[in-house]
Amino acid sequence: MLKRAIMYADGGARGNPGPAAGGAVLFAIADDGGCGDVIATTGKFLPHATNNVAEYTGIIVGLEKAREFGIDDLDVRLDSELAVKQLNGVYRVKNPELAKLFVVVHNLRTHFRRIVFRHVRREFNKAADAVVNMTIDAALGL
Repeated sequence: MLKRAIMYADGGARGNPGPAAGGAVLFAIADDGGCGDVIATTGKFLPHATNNVAEYTGIIVGLEKAREFGIDDLDVRLDSELAVKQLNGVYRVKNPELAKLFVVVHNLRTHFRRIVFRHVRREFNKAADAVVNMTIDAALGL
């Protein structure tokens, strides 16, 4: 039986580059196909990174958390159009640091029977954005 979920992921850097974090929120799928209850949240602090590195970090920690919960059918929603287009093969990954993270995501995605990366407007990604900001604030003692 497929274990399905929706994942919102985000990343952010204060100063770009600067103190940064990636974060993700996993939701069960409600009866109407939308987001149900929160399954898990996760975040990772990066002492000095760019927004794009933080975005990929959010995807990676979210995929790792989804694997922990045995999810094998995942709808990933991101407000980074760049990351979505790179992960869907529309854009090439030219930055060497992002290329390393892209490979990590590529390897993680092989653990899912079905995975889709979709772009959403920023206002629909507030849960993951909140995790990013809480992660940075906690690490900086704010």
